[in-house]
Amino acid sequence: METNTTDTEPPSRMHVNENHTHLHHHHHQQHQHHHRDILPESTILVVVIPIVLVILLLAISLIVALLRRVKSPKPNGNTKHNQNCMFISHSIITFDGGPDGKRGCIYGGSPCSLPLATSRGVQVFTYKELESATGNFTQANLVGKGSFGMVYRGVLRDGTVCAIKLLHREGKQGERAFRSEVDLLSRLQCPHLVDLLGYCADNQHRLLVFEYMANGTLHDHLHSSDARSQALIWGIRMRIALNSAKALEFLHEHTTPSIIHRDFKSTNILLDENFQGKVTDFGLAKIGSNKLNGLISTRVLGTTGYLAPEYASTGKLTTKSDVYSYGVVLLELLTGRVPIDTNRPPGEHVLVSWALPRLTNRAQVVEMVDPNLHGQYSRKDLIQVAAIAAMCVQTEADYRPLMTDVVQSLIPIVHNLSAGSASSSFRFSKRVSPRS
Repeated sequence: METNTTDTEPPSRMHVNENHTHLHHHHHQQHQHHHRDILPESTILVVVIPIVLVILLLAISLIVALLRRVKSPKPNGNTKHNQNCMFISHSIITFDGGPDGKRGCIYGGSPCSLPLATSRGVQVFTYKELESATGNFTQANLVGKGSFGMVYRGVLRDGTVCAIKLLHREGKQGERAFRSEVDLLSRLQCPHLVDLLGYCADNQHRLLVFEYMANGTLHDHLHSSDARSQALIWGIRMRIALNSAKALEFLHEHTTPSIIHRDFKSTNILLDENFQGKVTDFGLAKIGSNKLNGLISTRVLGTTGYLAPEYASTGKLTTKSDVYSYGVVLLELLTGRVPIDTNRPPGEHVLVSWALPRLTNRAQVVEMVDPNLHGQYSRKDLIQVAAIAAMCVQTEADYRPLMTDVVQSLIPIVHNLSAGSASSSFRFSKRVSPRS
């Protein structure tokens, strides 16, 4: 029986090679296809990661910059004189609220703890202590009168000579003035402001205790015929102008929010034994808003002749309102005239209206100068100070300078006067010294 068998021929070498080549080509195609799938992902990662890192770095830098801006003080071109100036943004003050002896917060009747007097050196006095310090408020110790009360010279139990301001008890404005002064002056530390030593809120009595300023007010020395008042020489006038400008600069540009004095005038500039000027009377002061120049709307209060025109007409109060008032005081220092004087000839009643067109005329500026100076001043300095005054009393508030600009303009003038005085004294001492 035949067996039919089918012989299977082994694959030839060529066939195997062809299959191997085909498999190798197929594997290579798969590898290329897989490589094409991976390449875009790696490329994306290489591009995206640096972009994300850059964005994160920018965000962190922006946050740090914003935090520094919030924490940093307002810019100051002249930081040296403000090293001793400080504004404490938050404080709590307690005082005796009434006959029942309950203690109340300066901003209301709720009980408050931790009186500020113990932390800032601002003392709390009883009425009897201050009555004793002034000799029962005798007329002999009366040194001044203000819109809200009388000012007496006093001597405290530790021997400190002070000025004690006895506020009128009637009316809400007097109470507001008291609270405003205690609140602000307890938080303000600046050598160009009169120091608040303490206060009394004993039952219905409201008194403020200040450092004693031996030479009284600038107004008295410029305008009073009192024998105790002496004419101020040019150098002292310029130094007082700089002192008071630094005070307003601190209030406007180194406190947050800014503080608007609202009653800046020559009677509120006090002079110490060395005729250094300091600003006082914060009874009408207002805390500005965070808007440009601290714009707020309020009731019109202040002194005629010193009020900025936009504030007097609209009640819109800004730091530039104080700048205008400062310009009026600067005109007083230059001319020796009061802001409003109806005894003068027509056209000369209002100091600003009379002076403004003359301030930029060099010949007329010289004619405006206070006769009590007897020509003892630098003509160059006079022209520069007149230009500063002219800018400060501009009708448009936007045209008035910042107090920092005023300070920077006055510093070289005062510095040169001081240097000149020192060299003159040196020459004089050399001339009169005996020969060896």
